[in-house]
Amino acid sequence: MRRYALRDDQWERIQNFLPGRVGHVGGTAADNRLFVEAVLYRSRDGVPGRDLPERFGGWKNVPRRGSRWAQSKVWEQVFEHLAGEADNEYAIIDSTIVRAHQHSAGAQKKRAKTKPLDAAKAD
Repeated sequence: MRRYALRDDQWERIQNFLPGRVGHVGGTAADNRLFVEAVLYRSRDGVPGRDLPERFGGWKNVPRRGSRWAQSKVWEQVFEHLAGEADNEYAIIDSTIVRAHQHSAGAQKKRAKTKPLDAAKAD
């Protein structure tokens, strides 16, 4: 398996939300999985579009198709579906992993210099 390739179980979870599938209105896309893997490759590796490996096809197609999917809210549907299935047991936040700002460490606070109340009344 390639480094950024989707596993079969991951692909099965999202394939029915993507346009171009068999039985969907419009043309049938033969490379939805390859396109999603190209998007993952760019986002994980941070490469410019022109540096995509040739196995993903023409480099101009990835941003063009990704933009069309964003406008038609395909990505939003996929993310909502995956977020709905999330098992958040591992996402517990406690004080052992949350860093506090250095100024919140309990240092003495500087107080504004004011006259004592008794001295102010005597004047």
